[in-house]
Amino acid sequence: MATGCPMMKMKRETDHPCFGGDHSKAGRIHLPVAPGCNIKCGFCERKFDCANESRPGVTSKVLTPEQAVRRVELVKQHMEKQGGPQLKVVGIAGPGDPLANPKTFETFKLVRAAFPEMTLCLSTNGLRLPEKLDEIIAADVHSLTVTINALTPETGAKVYEWINFAGTQIRGEEAAEILLMEQLKGVQMAAKAGLLVKVNHVYIPGVNDHETLDLAVKVRDLGAEMMNIMPVIPVGMFKDIEPPSEVTMELVRNQAELILSQARHCKQCRADAAGLVGQDIDLEALEAGKRLAS
Repeated sequence: MATGCPMMKMKRETDHPCFGGDHSKAGRIHLPVAPGCNIKCGFCERKFDCANESRPGVTSKVLTPEQAVRRVELVKQHMEKQGGPQLKVVGIAGPGDPLANPKTFETFKLVRAAFPEMTLCLSTNGLRLPEKLDEIIAADVHSLTVTINALTPETGAKVYEWINFAGTQIRGEEAAEILLMEQLKGVQMAAKAGLLVKVNHVYIPGVNDHETLDLAVKVRDLGAEMMNIMPVIPVGMFKDIEPPSEVTMELVRNQAELILSQARHCKQCRADAAGLVGQDIDLEALEAGKRLAS
């Protein structure tokens, strides 16, 4: 557990709703163009056509880059017609890991050409972050989220089932050690390159909760500007675990906020979320209406 009372690192101002901006004033869209993943988290259960679930890894369908650009245009026009908050942020967060899918960068290129005013963001498990950082920068990505769920190989082996690294599937503490090394290296490199870096952390009682505050200190020292501590959703390997209470999460976030700025309004969004955080647009109905109109 972290000791002492380190000074909190203050984040840069941004209107990005997932980085502490006012989520009632800026819309975002996640483009589900990245189905493949290079690690297996114990709490991850990726599904398609799962309209009633709102959690990472879930999408109704995977889009091609061209379909993704058309969806951005559709959501942008819809929000403009509503006359309220406008679409500001285009992100790729799955349903797998964006850096394990070439279509991620094809999509960013098309989006940047069509909508130069949009802020681009990316969420990753970090395994290929050091390797892909130059491509991320070249794609004009503004904000980066790296999910880190353990600070030691011993704990990581309890969270992750395997990783696929350099074409080889690796398990146990060796896998967790490689993943952690790449994650921390990637966070430091990205921060030094000027990206706005947030670290997500899935809080699993009795598994990784003893490392949460030390992780906050570590990533702050590497240049991360924000942290998002999320309660584990009981699925997959952790389907029988009791998730932490709201009181526990509030306590942990309060402690971590002494170290690093905390994101408190995260809804653990789907890989195809669109609209305002907590007020997602019904994309199926919107796209059906578009087809009827044409």
